[in-house]
Amino acid sequence: MADVRVKICGLSTEATLDAALDAGADLVGFVHFPRSPRHVALDRGGRLAGRARGRAERVVLLVDPDDTLLRDAVAALDPDLIQLHGRETPERVAEVRARTGRPVMKAVGIASAEDLRALPAYAAVADRLLLDAKPPPGADLPGGNGRSFDWGILTNAVLPRATMLSGGLDAGNVAAALARTGLSAVDVSSGVEVRPGEKDPAKIVAFVTAARRQA
Repeated sequence: MADVRVKICGLSTEATLDAALDAGADLVGFVHFPRSPRHVALDRGGRLAGRARGRAERVVLLVDPDDTLLRDAVAALDPDLIQLHGRETPERVAEVRARTGRPVMKAVGIASAEDLRALPAYAAVADRLLLDAKPPPGADLPGGNGRSFDWGILTNAVLPRATMLSGGLDAGNVAAALARTGLSAVDVSSGVEVRPGEKDPAKIVAFVTAARRQA
């Protein structure tokens, strides 16, 4: 397997960001979505992103952002990657990429093989796809719900090389997830928390170690 790339998402403190960076995370994510327990204001996100500059790819997660929010988020965080985690269409993904001049990762909710049909259209316009478990009915959050989907859905699926797996991952199952799916990039948020929004440095280190052990 190729080297595994690891993203720690939903970081909101210097201590947990430093834990992710020191553990060797390749990407660090900052959530700007007020309904999320991991939400950070843009000025705080900017300070955290500045701390990570040159040590990992810095990702700002936005949910159905309008053009004003896009502009403000890019100005505040200077992100290496914009993660779109809402209901953005392929056309909107292409527009965001063109408008900001930044690479874009599009999260796509997966619950059944039928959901894979949406991937080619997004793959044509996004720099990276993130496959996440679809949220349960009535959920407040589009991701970060600690749920996984049936990884067997991906058997024989033709996926872009940069596809990243998310949803319900933790140090105990990430190696199995990588082996089962054949993917080489993973994203974690709730799986390294002691409670929603509160990351655990020890769990971050354990996750990165477990993912890398599979490589």
